[in-house]
Amino acid sequence: MNIAIIGTGVYALAMANALSKGENNHIKMWSESEQSLNAINENRHKLTNLGDIDLVDDVKISTSYKEVLEDAELVFVMCAAKFVGSVAVSMQEYITSDMDFIIGSKGIERDSCRFVHEVFQSHINTDKVAVISGPSFAIDIASLEPIGLSIASTSQRTIDKAMLAYEGTNIKLRATSDLVGVELCGSIKNVIAVAAGILEGLGYSESTRSFLITESLHDIKELIKVLGGESGTILSFAGVGDLLLTATSTKSRNYSYGALLGSSKYDCAEEFLRTNTVEGYYTLESIYSLLANKHIALPIIDLIRDIVVNHGDPDNLAKFLMEKK
Repeated sequence: MNIAIIGTGVYALAMANALSKGENNHIKMWSESEQSLNAINENRHKLTNLGDIDLVDDVKISTSYKEVLEDAELVFVMCAAKFVGSVAVSMQEYITSDMDFIIGSKGIERDSCRFVHEVFQSHINTDKVAVISGPSFAIDIASLEPIGLSIASTSQRTIDKAMLAYEGTNIKLRATSDLVGVELCGSIKNVIAVAAGILEGLGYSESTRSFLITESLHDIKELIKVLGGESGTILSFAGVGDLLLTATSTKSRNYSYGALLGSSKYDCAEEFLRTNTVEGYYTLESIYSLLANKHIALPIIDLIRDIVVNHGDPDNLAKFLMEKK
């Protein structure tokens, strides 16, 4: 299958490495700059940010949308969520009816409060769109560890094509039609991971962090229902699976950032933001705006935002858990 991957971040590179193991998969990647392209090509046999793995020679990289999308049957959109709209506009003239799309970007557009798949479809008129999400650090995908991901789409053709692309790889897909639920889980888990890190920084135990995760699962389940998704999605790879991983591991940048806040190391936290992509930090405002626009009360989000944005007292998080009804 001819596969195009839009983006060359660590997650996109990891996915390229996994998909390259699928039989008859031919992969091209789009990079935003010659500088990024050259850096990857120069180090493709020792990608240090992915555990020194080799990116197979058959994976081609280009800065040309035309070149990357030519003959593509399955297109992965794996740029940062805030660039999905502009990327979709740039892709428009090269789109054909043969293409299906899988969005791996996670987040909610801040101004419009739209989910990423909605942003994409506002520029590209197609219903052949899926989103993927689940417990998966890029380094583990790239290292070919067994991985489970949720894929959500209303198009059976798109799901079938995705299943075929992943056949023979280290990734197992479980399908659903609940795009809203999968996208919400993939976005909000990063915010909860920041909160779990805050508890770590305060010195609380695994028991307390599990307390937070359990309460958060209940809140997310109810929020999915309110937003029109399926409550059962909370039990999927995208739901409990991804939240458990992201909110318990020091590999998680969200968790690590939260730990700095919990330790009141605000200067270190600011420096961490400058040198790392912390999805939970950027998604927090979008989730906050979404809840405000929908007139939905979710006090845990208000509290996390107060700590992150206003440097409120981190100890209020543990107090909140004890007082929560």
